[in-house]
Parts: sequence; C-alpha cells; structure tokens
Amino acid sequence: MNPWEGLLYGLELVFTPELLLAAFIGAAAGTAIGVLPGLGPVAGAALILPLTFTLPPAAGLIMIAGVYAGSMYGGSTTSVLMNMPGEAASVVTAIDGYEMTRQGRAGPALSIMAVGSFIAGTVAIILVTLMSPLLSNVALLFGSAEYLALTLGGLLVLARVSGGSPASGFFPMVLGVLLGTVGVEGVTGIFRYTFGIQQLALGFSLVPVAIGLYGIAEIFMLIEDPDRAAKVKSVKLRELMPSREEWRRAWAPWGRGSLLGFFFGLLPGPSATLSSFSAYRLEKAVSKNRDQIGKGAVEGVAGPEAANNAAAVGSLVPLLSLGLPFSATFALMLAAMVVQGIQPGPLLIEQRPDIFWSLIASMYVANVMLLILNLPMVGLWVSVLRIPKSMLMPGIIVIAVLGAYSTRFSMLDVYVLMVLGAAGYMLRKLDFALASMIVGLVLGPFIEKHFREGMFLSRGDLSYFFDSGIALAFYAVAVVVMLGGPIWNLLRKRLIGDEAEKVKLEVED
Repeated sequence: MNPWEGLLYGLELVFTPELLLAAFIGAAAGTAIGVLPGLGPVAGAALILPLTFTLPPAAGLIMIAGVYAGSMYGGSTTSVLMNMPGEAASVVTAIDGYEMTRQGRAGPALSIMAVGSFIAGTVAIILVTLMSPLLSNVALLFGSAEYLALTLGGLLVLARVSGGSPASGFFPMVLGVLLGTVGVEGVTGIFRYTFGIQQLALGFSLVPVAIGLYGIAEIFMLIEDPDRAAKVKSVKLRELMPSREEWRRAWAPWGRGSLLGFFFGLLPGPSATLSSFSAYRLEKAVSKNRDQIGKGAVEGVAGPEAANNAAAVGSLVPLLSLGLPFSATFALMLAAMVVQGIQPGPLLIEQRPDIFWSLIASMYVANVMLLILNLPMVGLWVSVLRIPKSMLMPGIIVIAVLGAYSTRFSMLDVYVLMVLGAAGYMLRKLDFALASMIVGLVLGPFIEKHFREGMFLSRGDLSYFFDSGIALAFYAVAVVVMLGGPIWNLLRKRLIGDEAEKVKLEVED
C-alpha cells in the first residue's frame, strides 16, 4: 500500500474503542506526568511499561506514545506558569513563556503552545508518512564523525546564542559539561570525580539540576523581590485567548519550528531539547520581532514548542524503520515491542503493517485529544497563579523535592536540587544563561561517547573527524553562527561610523 493508504489504514485501526481508550489514557496521564516536575516522558513511560505487557501490542505502544506526547505538553505548562521546566525540552519555553505570564498573558501563552503543538504534530505526521523510507536511508550515512560534529557544533552554537555575551553562555556551558563527566566512565568503568561517594557513580541526574536552576532559583528570586510574581486578575474566557496580533505572529514560528523539529527527530540524542533551542535561535535570527524575544515574545514560545513536538513525532522514523531508539522514551517502546515479539526495522512495515501504521496514526489522534483536553483547561492552569504566594511557594518546593527524589529515590538528588538552586540564583543575579548549563549537561556525555568511538575506529587518527563532508558542513554552520554575529556587528559599527564621519564633514563644509 502507498503512504496515504497506509495512514488511512492506521486511522481505521485507531478508531476502535480499545485503541482510542489507550490513546486517551496515555495523553491524559502524560499531561499530568509532565505537569509534575521531575517525572517527564521517560519516567511516565517507565511507570506505564509493565501495564503494556498485558495489553495487545498496538494498544500498549499507543499508550506509551500518548504518554510521550502528553508529557511534552505538560512539561511546558509549568515552564510558562512557574518558570519550572517539567523536562529538558521545556527549558527554553520558560524564557519567553514565563515573561508572558508575568505580563498577565499566561492564557495566550498556553493557547499558542497547545495549538502550535497540534500543528507541529500534524505536519510531522504527514512528513513521517511521506518520507519514512527516504529519511531512514539518510540516517544510515551518519557515523561517529557526523554525530560528534552535530553534538559539538550544536553545543557551541547554543551556548553562544543563549546568552547576551559570549561569557554569559559559555561559562555555564562549561559547568554543565563538567557535571556530565561525573560518574562511571562508559568505556573503562573508571569512577570519575565521585570523591568516594557511591551515589555519584550514576552521575548527576538532569531532573534535580533543571528544577534547582529554574524552580528553586525562582523561589529565591521571589523571596528577594515579591513584586516579581505574576499578577493575574480574574479574566473572562475570551481574554485567555491570544489577540489577533499574537495569532498572526505565531504562524511563521509554528511552520519553521515544525520543519526544524522534524529534522532533529531523525537524529540521535536529545532531539526534542536540541530542536527547541535551535528553533529559539532561529527565531532570534529571522523574526521581525527579534528584539522582543527574551522579553515575553510570542515567537519565543511558538517556535520552540512546535519544534519539540515535531521532533517527538519525527523520532518514530528511526525507531520503526531502523529499530534505533534515539531517546530513552523510545528505548522503552522498543523494549515493549521486543517483549511482545515485534522486531522493529526495515521489515516492520511489511510484516506488521497494523503496528506500523496504527502507531503513526495514534500520534495524530493523541495530538487532537491533547488539543481538546488542554484548550478548555487554560483557565484552570492560569487560576493556579492566583493561589497566595504564602501557599504557592511552599507547594512548589514540596513538588520540586518530591520530583527530584522520585527520579532515583536518592537523597543525594535532593541535596543537588538545593545546591543548584542556590547556584542558579547567583548565576541569574550575575546575568549568566542557565539554559546553556542544561545543554552542556545533556550533550556533554554524547560528545564524549562519539569522540571515543571515533578514536577507536580510526585508531587515534584525529583526521577521521574531518574526512566527512557532512561533518565539515556542521562545523562550518557552527563557525558561521558563532562568528557571523560579532563580525556583522563590527562591520555595521564601522559603516555607521563612516556615515557619521561623512555627515560631519558635510556639515563642516
């Protein structure tokens, strides 16, 4: 069958009571899991995984996919309302989303987020349907050199663009990379920087670091400046919707973020996180309102949210076509397939078309359900901000501690939460970009992994990393992005200076 026939076949399968119920339970549970900091898609999928073993294969996999899609949305909700990312992909949403909340525009921010997620999911599903065979072949061209160039170049670029000055982005990035080196070294098994603390063998978990840097640090900022809290009045339903101008400004970022996110979804690593940061940088480069981004701009919410949802759907291509899970959540989905006796890979579409097409169709159905579930709940989420600060702040701390502890049931993560909360407060006071620290922690281990693999394959020959045209293209893009801005500013100042000198001479004459 052709791609369109396959998608219709999948929709026919999904619109059965059993699979519809599985998609609904997954989407609803995923949203609730995402709203609670510290859980996120991986923890949600892990909690629901044992249940899928007792269900028919399609129902179990659809439920995991629904949890993944729902938790992506839920994690962004706390970013917008409380500056408290539910998971790593929601970090960048907090930048402009929380500023919109402080300006009394939390409702429009959540609405733009929900609609953008739906649009991005729809675009990505169409692309998955049409391009799965072709794009799976492209992924085969990537080796250690290409992956290193992608992750290293991406880390440098994101560190450069996430802060106002180079130092404000690179210093936290270095701290994040250093945190990523703590624990057991993957190849030799040597304990690094654990200082005899056995619990550090597993390294620093992303959850307490992210919640500490954003959630706990925000509590400290509110204690210092109570007027910083968002002022939310009782508003009518129509006022929770974006204005005509906000809708107009969101369309282009939705489109750019959808395409960019789908591309990142085809690549290994934290694709949702990478795509959201890249979409944010893209908006800062091309948006007509780039000077407002970082101060509560619609584009800073619309682009990254579309990107991370499109990446979530795009990640299905390597999983289903190659049997390669490029995220922890899809690794759990792969485990569910194996337990059910399903072998993902190039033959899946021929041997089990019911699984292949129903899973793709279920992502679209889950996106529709999330839109229907969450748009009417915008007022409910905004009402959270009307809770008195004396009750809200202790509640946030309790949720943050429970979220940090529940990831590994370790008190060490609670201590890390508090220490990183204090560090985040100080770094924010000094105008450092906390987002680059999160990216350094996430991408640091991937960079080390691909570098070591390349060194083994080339027997220590560093030229291996520069023999690939794809890798060189990634490095070239990174250099252009890092140096293009400063060079352009220098040239512009020189041109402005020359023009001013000419005007001065004309006046004197």
